[in-house]
Amino acid sequence: MQALRRPAADDPTPLPSLMDIPKQVAIADALLAGECSHIALMKNMSWILGRKWPWIPSLCQKIEQHAGPHFYHYSRDEMAALIQDDHGYDDAWRGKEKPQIKQYCLQPAIAPEKPVWLQALALPEFNNSADLARHLNLTVNELAWFADQWRQDAQASPRLGHYHYRWLEKAKGGWRLLEIPKSRLRNIQSKILQQLLNRVPPHAAAQAFQQGRSSISHAAQHTGKRVVVRLDLKDFFTSIPGSRLHALFAKLGYPEKVAGTLARLCSNRTPTAIVKDKTRYPFAPVSSAHLLRSPHLPQGAPTSPALANLCAHRLDMRLQALTDNMQARYSRYADDLTFSGDEEFEQGLRRFIPLVAAIAIEEGFVLNYKKTRIMRASTRQQVTGIVVNSHCNVKRADYDTLKAILTNCLRHNPASQNREGHADFRAHLAGKLAYMRMINPVRTTKLQALFEQINWSDEPVMN
Repeated sequence: MQALRRPAADDPTPLPSLMDIPKQVAIADALLAGECSHIALMKNMSWILGRKWPWIPSLCQKIEQHAGPHFYHYSRDEMAALIQDDHGYDDAWRGKEKPQIKQYCLQPAIAPEKPVWLQALALPEFNNSADLARHLNLTVNELAWFADQWRQDAQASPRLGHYHYRWLEKAKGGWRLLEIPKSRLRNIQSKILQQLLNRVPPHAAAQAFQQGRSSISHAAQHTGKRVVVRLDLKDFFTSIPGSRLHALFAKLGYPEKVAGTLARLCSNRTPTAIVKDKTRYPFAPVSSAHLLRSPHLPQGAPTSPALANLCAHRLDMRLQALTDNMQARYSRYADDLTFSGDEEFEQGLRRFIPLVAAIAIEEGFVLNYKKTRIMRASTRQQVTGIVVNSHCNVKRADYDTLKAILTNCLRHNPASQNREGHADFRAHLAGKLAYMRMINPVRTTKLQALFEQINWSDEPVMN
């Protein structure tokens, strides 16, 4: 093992400052770069510390027994935590003669063999930042520019930032920040989505942002149930931090530096001026403002929906197990969690919702209790705007409103009903009909007949 090995010439990542590396992390680097055997672990640890300390054999035995065949799946921080928790190691730093790091290992950790599920995904290989840059048709310097979200000058000048910002008012109160990547970053994110993220399937409970799944497939799972419970995750996108994206890309088999670069390409840190500008729009709540100022998943980036689903995989897995145990059903449409069941589920509701809240917190999410809905069969049960009491159906109010508009278009003219000024009113109504037809094709037949009788020749074209 060489003490100081510089990265490859095409790897732009600078060497870390050795004085900034904690001692247990320096030891972890040396262990993960060598063989996983008791003798090799002792040899490498002694090499780092310049001598064989009496507590080294027991520590190496503990590491070998604890990690076992999963040794190379440990991150440097996880290995450092094992070292830090050892009593012999801890006592050594309390004595008069304290161990010292004599040499540093900068060799990369030995990559573990990919599990079968990861091999089956056939994701593109990136051994270093230069590989990633070539795959994205960027130079190394361009990759560093787009991946560096911590530049202070970008915080001061919107021209140097990679995003446009727009506050949108929510239909039921509150505000949402739309973070739209500029064209070049958006193209980069689209490549990451198409060539990497789209190959990784989310949990089966995730119904949003997936081909072949929709709000209708989400609602259809909860028809004809005694009780339907709808819960909402607060700040779904912004509550996913950049560190979680880093961990996700590392889980997909990418080296730490590559995983970090991919995470920075797909995350954003909103400038303080955007969060605090009270002259143009109401300011964000304190909790949301804190999330926006930290690296987070931006709502508006093409990669964000897929990443949100993947980051919620453990949440989906645990909630699915919980509902299976209660003979209930579970599905998630973005931040909308929906559960349904019959007698057994209804009887356990008092303890069920606190359990869901606890699982959400453990997985890094928080429930928005104001949007909690418990809907029994005696009332209208509604999931993503679709009535599910007996089967998927359109709300009567929506059906009656569209029927009235189409009738008036037939009796008078379409322009008299285009009160919201749609540029293509015919296409707007056709879209509403298509959506209703997917929910309930039989009920939509009468509306379709009205639509086909309307004379659209006199409709003005709005620019």
